[in-house]
Amino acid sequence: MNDETRDHRLLLATMRSYLEQLREEGLEGLPSRGDARSESDGDKTAGLSAILATSHKSETTGDSRPSEAKSPVVLARGLFSANPGLAEVSDLAALRAYIGDCQRCKLSPSRTNIVFGIGDPKAQLMFIGEGPGADEDLKGEPFVGRAGQLLTDIIERGMGIRRSEVYIANVVKCRPPGNRNPEGDEVASCEPFLFRQIELLGPKAIVGLGTFAVQALLRVKTPISKLRGVWHDFHGIKLMPTFHPAYLLRNPGDKRLVWSDIQEVMKFLGLAKPRRGEVR
Repeated sequence: MNDETRDHRLLLATMRSYLEQLREEGLEGLPSRGDARSESDGDKTAGLSAILATSHKSETTGDSRPSEAKSPVVLARGLFSANPGLAEVSDLAALRAYIGDCQRCKLSPSRTNIVFGIGDPKAQLMFIGEGPGADEDLKGEPFVGRAGQLLTDIIERGMGIRRSEVYIANVVKCRPPGNRNPEGDEVASCEPFLFRQIELLGPKAIVGLGTFAVQALLRVKTPISKLRGVWHDFHGIKLMPTFHPAYLLRNPGDKRLVWSDIQEVMKFLGLAKPRRGEVR
């Protein structure tokens, strides 16, 4: 590789990182990696909330919170019609077996492993991210790369509990190529399994990690910077949006905001303040 090519790649990588940062902070209208499309592609990669609204609409109030707090059980039942027997799955192990070697969407040919989720099946607290990355795809476990190490610090150093005491999952269970955002049809294929997962867990609280995951759960387009730090209702379960750990790796100064969000979660769950203090 000559110097000119190397410089061009470095410039592109820098620009991509900067655009991702702006998007995470709430600047709308920026395309994601791999989102460029022709008119013939139609609305395959349209805004997530618009796509989800076509499958099961939910009216929202002015503050972007669902105005009708249906339980996850009720909402999930409406998503099970394409998956006979899913409503009868009795536990997480059975749900994983039901998913099997999933070929239900176009993510399956490029994945290495399905990343189902991990943690305590009776956890009071659940973390939900957008989708697996390269490290997660190889290991078959969510949040095991650098962002995962930071999430572990948030849980263990910040909250003072073991990572194994919470449950961690993603909106989609297969890695999107090039770590692009999941597309609407991919989310639609995986969503029934996420809802059943939540239903079987029955957590007291969910922490939504990053723009995509929170917008997918709440069915809104509101930037994460405007959603974070405030409790939202996820069909009867309290949901706290916060920044994704990958965003914090690029913007360590915002760890204080995430720490503030996590303290609200700890307060709600009745967790004692950890001796080690703020995550660093």
